Parts: sequence; C-alpha cells; structure tokens
Amino acid sequence: MKQLRLSRIAVLIAAIGFAAAPELTNIAANQAFAQESMRPEIGRIVQAAGELYRAKKYRDALSKIHEADSVGGKSVNENFTIERMRLSIASAAGDNDSVIRSAETIISANKLPGKEQLQMIQVLANAYFKSGNYSKAAQWYNRYYADGGTDSSLRPYLIQAMSQSGDSAKAMKEIKAELAADEKAGRTPSLTNLEYLSNDALKNKDMATYSSALEKMVSFHGKKEYWVNLLNNMQKQPGYSERLKLDLMRLKLALGQITKTADYMDMSLFAIQAGFPAEATKIIDAGYKAGVLGEGKDADRHKRLRDMATKAQDDANKASAANEDEAKKAKDGLGLINIGYNYVAAGKFDKGLGMMEEGIAKDNLKHEDDAKLHLGVAYIQAGKKSAAVKMLKTVRGTDGTADLARYWVIYANQSMK
Repeated sequence: MKQLRLSRIAVLIAAIGFAAAPELTNIAANQAFAQESMRPEIGRIVQAAGELYRAKKYRDALSKIHEADSVGGKSVNENFTIERMRLSIASAAGDNDSVIRSAETIISANKLPGKEQLQMIQVLANAYFKSGNYSKAAQWYNRYYADGGTDSSLRPYLIQAMSQSGDSAKAMKEIKAELAADEKAGRTPSLTNLEYLSNDALKNKDMATYSSALEKMVSFHGKKEYWVNLLNNMQKQPGYSERLKLDLMRLKLALGQITKTADYMDMSLFAIQAGFPAEATKIIDAGYKAGVLGEGKDADRHKRLRDMATKAQDDANKASAANEDEAKKAKDGLGLINIGYNYVAAGKFDKGLGMMEEGIAKDNLKHEDDAKLHLGVAYIQAGKKSAAVKMLKTVRGTDGTADLARYWVIYANQSMK
C-alpha cells in the first residue's frame, strides 16, 4: 500500500487564511490579539520581514523575523504576533521545523477563536506528519478530534501516523470502526482503509477478512489489480471446487485477465470437454485476434485446436434435434442447460436462454448452483443485467459458486451501467 503524502504545509495554511494574516499587511491591524502597541524595535523587524515576504523573498523574510528572538522582554501579544507571522513565512519558505515551532507556540497561547485554534492544531499535526514524527502527528490529530474537529479527510493520516509509530492495534481499531460506520451509513468505504485492512488480514493469515476486504476494494474501487488478487485468493478458500475451473476462467476472460497463449488454449479445451464448442470457438478467435494464437512455432497446434472446436460444433449442429429431444425427455435439466448455454455462446440468445430456463425449472439437478450460475452468466452475455443479477443472487453454494456469483454481480454492475 502506498504511503500517504501531505502537500506542502503552505498550501494548507493558505487555504485556511494564515498566509494572509493581518500582520503581513498592516502590523497593528490585528486588534483582536494586539491590545497594546508593538515596541519600535520589534515593529521594525516585523515590518521589514513583511516587506520581504511580499517580495517573495521568503528565506530572507524568515531570517529577518528570527531577529526578533534576540529582543528581550517581549509581551505575550508581541510573541503571539511574531509567531503568527513566522508561521506564514516559514510555510512559504518550506521550513517545516519553524512551522512546528510557531504552531506549538500559537496553540499554547490559546488566543485564537475556536475554529482557528482547531485549524492551527491541524497545521501542527500535518507538519509533524510531514517531518516523519508520526508519534507526535498522531498525538495532535487525536487532539484535533478531541477538541471538536470534524474534518474526516485527516483520519487516513491519523491512522497511518498511529501505524507508523508502532501503534498498529489502535490504527486497526480506528479503521474497523470507520468501515463499520461507512457500512451502516451506506457510504463508500475509504480505499486506504480497505488496503490497511487487507494488508493486516494477510499479515495475520486471516484469509476470510482478506477476501472480504478485496471484494469491497473491487466492488467500490474496481481497479484491475484488485480483481486479480480477489480471483487468485478465491481458489485458496476452504471448500473451493476444481470443478469451477472453466467458470472462473470465464470471469477472468470478461475482466481481461486471460492474456497468455496457455490460458487461451486451456480455456478452449475445457470448453470443448464441457460440451461448449461454440464457446471454445469464441475463445480461440479472441486468442487469434489478440495475437497470442496462430503465431510462432506452435501455430500448427493452435490451428488444430481451432479445427477441433469447429468439428465439435459441426457435430453438435448435426445432432442438435436429437440431443434437444433427448434433453427434454430427461428427468433432470442438465442437458437442456448445457445445450442452451452453447446456443447462448453462439449468439442465439433467445433460444439458448429459453432452454436453460426450462432445464432449471425441472428442479432435479445434482449441481443446482452451477446451473443458476451459468444462467446468470448467460443473461449477462445476452445483455440482460437485471435478470442476471436476480438469478446470481440465488446462488448459495459454499464450494465457490456463491463467490463467483457475487463477483459476476459486481462485474455486471460495473460494466453494464
């Protein structure tokens, strides 16, 4: 997981108004904090620093304002004004250490109105985060929320600060609480939180939580690498059936994960063996189009594979009437489902879906969840998303079929909007 980075502290300070503090434009303007006049020796330093700041000579301005440190006997308000100015100049100059110093002094003075005090705490927490002092950053992020801060965009930084400072248990507690709150409120969970959860689960070999986190990452954030991890992990789940090899490859093909010559060849052979020569032909054609079949030293093997699929489809066409009649008379609906799926693969959607629906209606199937999964996938291939989702949500198998059905629902929702 990528580590979070903060933009320059100056950007944040400018956004909340501190870079345009009154001290920079009119030394005595801030009557809310300066109840007494500044002494001339301090005023001259502040004025000169302000002029350098406006000229964008930030390093020179910072050196000038530092000169005020040598003036003794400063009042509380003089110190406060100097530190507010130092903070703005330091942020523009990229001097993070000076930002920290000034922010701590300003906060401890407790002279800012409530909202500005919270913003200053935020500046300090971010500055500590930027410096790599994660323990201090976590302390100030927690202070921000304890004092009433509500900016949720800071929570990922709080969590990373806790984790980086060695308090991973508290970090995970925060993450799980946020994810639970997101689920309850129907919000999209943070990708950062899900990545933390998946990494922690993998570290602790909690594969159920790892799989759940991956599924949410795919469902809500849909990046290709998360799909790869999710499908690879599915095969490692307890009870997963090798019977689903072709079913898994169908989803991988839809997601663009079938890219290698061996994958195209294996999948097409599985399809022929399962009685779906039309599907095998589509797979082989896709491999040729992608340039991974029909080329190189094994081009003749690829041609023989294509010829095998073509012959199997020709044989199926010749025997179609007899096969369909036999399937209709059978006690179970497997024959109708398989013949129907082959029709769907060949693009004959209405005929194929009708036969598959008829086969499931016989209600006498050894692997009923497989049949429902195949019908759901066939609906997707026919462009019938609502029917697909409805059917796929009825799949309950614990051997991987229910997992695949959920993943197909995610795919349908993302690709058929």
